[in-house]
Amino acid sequence: MLGKLARKVFGTPNDRKIKATRPVVAQINALEDEFEKLDDAGLIAKTEEFKKRVADGESLDKLLPEAFANCREAAKRALGLRAYDVQLMGGIFLHQGNISEMKTGEGKTLMATFAAYLNALTGRGVHVVTVNDYLAKRDAEWMSNVYGALGLTTGVVYPRQPDDEKKQAYDADITYATNNELGFDYLRDNMKSELKQMSQRDHYFAIVDEVDSILVDEARTPLIISGPADDRSDLYVSIDKLIPDLSPEHYSVDEKTRNVTFTDEGNDFLEEHLQARGLLPEGQSLYDPESTTIVHHVNQGLRAHVLFTKDKDYIVRDGEVVLIDEFTGRMMAGRRLSEGLHQAIEAKEGCNIQPENVTLASVTFQNYFRLYEKLGGMTGTAATEAEEFAEIYGLGVVEVPTNRPVARIDEDDKVYRTGKEKFEAIVEEVKQAHEKGQPVLVGTTSIEKSEMLSQMLKAADLPHNVLNARQHEQEAQIVADAGKLGGVTIATNMAGRGTDIKLGGNVEFKIMEAIAADPEGDPEAIRARIEEEHTADEQAVKDAGGLFVLATERHESRRIDNQLRGRSGRQGDPGKSSFFLSLEDDLMRIFGSERLDKVLSSLGMKEGEAIIHPWVNKSLERAQAKVEGRNFDIRKQLLKFDDVMNDQRKVIFSQRREIMESEDLSEITQDMRHEVIDELVDIYAPDKSYAEQWDMEGLYGATIEKLGLDIPVMGWADEDGVDQDVIRERLEEASDKLMADKEEAFGSDTMRQIEKQFLLQTIDGKWREHLLTLEHLRSVVGFRGYAQRDPLNEYKTEAFQLFENLLESLREQVTTQLAQVRPMTEEEQRAMMAEMMQQQQAQQAALQQQAAQQAGAEGAETALAGDFEPLIEGFDENDPSTWGNPGRNDACPCGSGKKFKHCHGRLA
Repeated sequence: MLGKLARKVFGTPNDRKIKATRPVVAQINALEDEFEKLDDAGLIAKTEEFKKRVADGESLDKLLPEAFANCREAAKRALGLRAYDVQLMGGIFLHQGNISEMKTGEGKTLMATFAAYLNALTGRGVHVVTVNDYLAKRDAEWMSNVYGALGLTTGVVYPRQPDDEKKQAYDADITYATNNELGFDYLRDNMKSELKQMSQRDHYFAIVDEVDSILVDEARTPLIISGPADDRSDLYVSIDKLIPDLSPEHYSVDEKTRNVTFTDEGNDFLEEHLQARGLLPEGQSLYDPESTTIVHHVNQGLRAHVLFTKDKDYIVRDGEVVLIDEFTGRMMAGRRLSEGLHQAIEAKEGCNIQPENVTLASVTFQNYFRLYEKLGGMTGTAATEAEEFAEIYGLGVVEVPTNRPVARIDEDDKVYRTGKEKFEAIVEEVKQAHEKGQPVLVGTTSIEKSEMLSQMLKAADLPHNVLNARQHEQEAQIVADAGKLGGVTIATNMAGRGTDIKLGGNVEFKIMEAIAADPEGDPEAIRARIEEEHTADEQAVKDAGGLFVLATERHESRRIDNQLRGRSGRQGDPGKSSFFLSLEDDLMRIFGSERLDKVLSSLGMKEGEAIIHPWVNKSLERAQAKVEGRNFDIRKQLLKFDDVMNDQRKVIFSQRREIMESEDLSEITQDMRHEVIDELVDIYAPDKSYAEQWDMEGLYGATIEKLGLDIPVMGWADEDGVDQDVIRERLEEASDKLMADKEEAFGSDTMRQIEKQFLLQTIDGKWREHLLTLEHLRSVVGFRGYAQRDPLNEYKTEAFQLFENLLESLREQVTTQLAQVRPMTEEEQRAMMAEMMQQQQAQQAALQQQAAQQAGAEGAETALAGDFEPLIEGFDENDPSTWGNPGRNDACPCGSGKKFKHCHGRLA
């Protein structure tokens, strides 16, 4: 009560934030006349002036009113859109590093240009992040008109983009990209061997569109670049044949945590059948340490059958299992479940089983986006996750008011006893709306349910469109038609995010269709006719009540429900939303519908009747809030574990960058060598021990193996005055001389290149091994909880120890490799040349045969003569002394087809 009273008197914190921006918006509006008077070149000149002022030390906050006024004028000229005051407010909050929560249709895409333009004046580049490639390309193309009018460049990043084009896109002032592509490029960059190959230049400021989807929903899934491991497809198939033989008493399912566990009866059954099929050795129990792998695969097989449903969690397309994003309903092509789960689903569906992968590099979205100095976000639904945004990303959530009041009517939920009653009621409701011309968007939670409802609507003779992962290519078209008079659209959770549902349909789509249908007609006349028709349609739809959003189920997250609801009532349009539920829905069933079922039975509810009351809404929202809280805790715990690896990742990636930036690494490799010598002396001639206790034989062997030195170490213990320091000095001196001799033999430049490549290759190899070890540690560390030890602390301690081991073995391996490298002897060169000659002859024979097949034997000889015509006078491919000075990246003159550095110029 007191809280309500205080809010009435002082306003909410959100109200106070909105109020604080009003004077700034007034300043921007006051500058409008001044910027309207500038010609096009004047707007660009203003950008140059702003850049200079920023370079001279003026703060972006001080520059904001002028920059926003310039940007608004450019958008007005380039797009014909004048930004509303609420869009300017949203832009201010983005620049301040907040999430601007704006309702659907309020113009978030245009709003982002203000903060992007202001921050791009620093010259450090701004990333605008979208949820899919279509939106990245669409927004970049659309908004590049605004940025171009301001004298800034725009780039767009997309999958499988050529490297030079990608680098150019990242070098632009404003770069549009998906969260996936940004994360993968970050990982790819940190696997490159030269600085000039890296694409991303800085992590300064990112504006994340649909921020709740990217930073919350997708945050549980790390991005992984992986390579294939051993093929185990036979094992998956064998285990898959066993799973259907299990009965319900063999395992228990926890739907809340999406987990399955075998009962004692199940373990006994498995042991017996696995041994009978030769998958478990006779006498070996499932509890033995040797059985870890087989137990893991059986668990994954069971999860694939029990927890993953076709057409809900994944679809099978062209013989391939493609995952479906549970939050958006979109296909996630290229995404695979880890730890053998994807392979288990492939075995279940009889698809071709692709080999498991080993992790080469990985990062979570949480840790990728925390690399940015400043982050802003925009969405229609973020308030329910405000605590998570604040705690993990330091982002505040500000609800920006709508430009016009919301006129949508949100009805109370209707709860039916059975799914059958619910769907029959939905069909009846859709029929009534369709008859009066009101467009209906029906939201479903899975492909299966959307197709079942589609069958029911067909049976009722109701024309409609279906939008799910199977039709996602036509998404924009279907969503554009969803607001047409009498239109009925069934959509999974994706609900066409990023594309507005306009009442009466999308006029631009209609015009394009009409022009395509009548190519001979006058485009202007067609446009005028369609626009006139559209105005009449739009008014008819408004008279019918606007867009009716009918949801068939509550989702675990309130945000997904709010997103669907928000499709209706854009920009003050009329609209209606209603949720139809049943006690058989997943959320109702899992979170205690038995008691409610008894209550409804005792009330004597008849078939087809629904319970409608605000209390039902409140109790459902409480259940959803509990689930959201639990999911947040899971994500928070995952992040704590990932933070341990993230600290190590930053160290490794910064070390790699330093190595790539450095021209001379001889000091680093010398330090490494000297540290290895220190370790050898500590092991074989430890401090505070007598000379007769030293293991000089062991030191002699280690010196040859690790340092490539064959020196009389054995006799040093018998010399007077020789202690550990003397041994160290002698070994350091000898190893330094050996490396100086190598440098002389190879040449300084070549030696520097060798050091750089060895360092990078060794770091990458050790990091890959380390990631795998951490994965294994992570999978078992949870069991430490049974011994009253905190798994997270155990993980931190052991991961730190493993990282120290990594650095130690890195020093040792680099030192050993450099000690063993040497130029090739003449004999080795001759042997290699003989091998190359054989390869060349085989290649010539193959070419000859191929040419003979194509043009006859006579033509083949001519072709071959042309292929191998000498380019240098006196050139002999068998005599390297006649080759001149080929570049290391040129083709080898011997004709092997390899680069010179991999052939005759190869270093042993």
